[in-house]
Parts: sequence; structure tokens; C-alpha cells
Amino acid sequence: MSLFTGIMVYVIVWWLVLFTVLPFGNRAPEAAEPGHAESAPERPRMWIKAAVTTAMASLIWGMIYWVIEADLISFRD
Repeated sequence: MSLFTGIMVYVIVWWLVLFTVLPFGNRAPEAAEPGHAESAPERPRMWIKAAVTTAMASLIWGMIYWVIEADLISFRD
């Protein structure tokens, strides 16, 4: 896997994991403030979600890298 390919795979995995992690722990407020969507989370905790996303994406990317480098699945045929 080249450096560019590895980075692109990581970016794609990171975004997929982010969209999976976003709904965790969200609670809608009892009464929405005027001008805010009723479904907007009260405390989105984006820094925690970004950290969890980065850790999970790194693990998943590592597994993908290992599978490709170990030739368990060959993309070169």
C-alpha cells in the first residue's frame, strides 16, 4: 500500500466511523430555544466523539493494512 493510498483509506474509514459515532449519547433538550432545531443535541461532545472516531479508525485502518499486506485478500491480480 502506498502512502497516498493509505492516507485516503484512513480518511474514508475516519468519516464512516464518525457518522457511526455521532448519534451516541445524544439527548434532545426538554424545551428547544427559539431558532434551534428541536432535534439538536443538548451537549454534542464533539471533541470526545472525534477522539473516539480517531482511535476506532486507527484500529480499523490497521486491520485493513494488515489484511492487504499479508495478502489475505489480493487486489493485485
